[in-house]
Amino acid sequence: MKNKRKYFAPGTLTAPVPPAIVTVGDFDNANMLTIAWTGILASTPPKTYISVRPSRHSYSMLKENGEFVVNLPSVSIAKEVDFVGIYTGAKMDKFEKTGLTKQRSEKVAPPTIAECPVALECRVCDIQPMGSHDVFVADILNVSCSDSIIDEDGKMRFDKADLLAYAHGEYYSLGEIVGRFGFSTDKVKKVDKTKKNPEKTVENKKKSKNTEPPRKPFYESAPRSKQVKKKPTDKNKGAPHGKRRAAK
Repeated sequence: MKNKRKYFAPGTLTAPVPPAIVTVGDFDNANMLTIAWTGILASTPPKTYISVRPSRHSYSMLKENGEFVVNLPSVSIAKEVDFVGIYTGAKMDKFEKTGLTKQRSEKVAPPTIAECPVALECRVCDIQPMGSHDVFVADILNVSCSDSIIDEDGKMRFDKADLLAYAHGEYYSLGEIVGRFGFSTDKVKKVDKTKKNPEKTVENKKKSKNTEPPRKPFYESAPRSKQVKKKPTDKNKGAPHGKRRAAK
């Protein structure tokens, strides 16, 4: 079925995206900004990127220090995420204003935000001008996460992180899990119940030889309407005496 579509001018309409809080600077002189234009570029080596306007207060700090942390926020701090993206750190201390907590990172100078369940520590390896934004390409040096989203097997449970999502000007919470990578190729395993008991296998084979004769198809045993035999008609009945036909 072909659906009708409406067309718009080119725009930044990839969604959903993570409204990440990016921290720059160092622990004592840190700033944070909200960035939606971020993602993964490669898995080996692990690389990410962030797109930043040159007019942003954090831009010069990024160029000078060459490190940043991508903090993935949860729904519980959605207002703080929005606030960090609206106001500039040139006029205020955003950590003090929002109450978000700085935590020392493992591999880089910028702090990690304690309230964010997942954080990626990154070091810039390239800067590419892209028009309105410059793209900071970076190596992912370390990943940290809150203990609250680690299960008993040591697996990171993103379904417990309650991560925040962003789509064209609005914030969303992620919905329920509808599958996992590769689930479309899963095959249903057929269990052969007879293998558990070899004796039953022999018995089943014997029984199969002494089975009852196959039943007749349902249409053969179904009741049929009685057919009334028609009596032979006398072709000469009612005909003039001289025109009667001789019986064959």
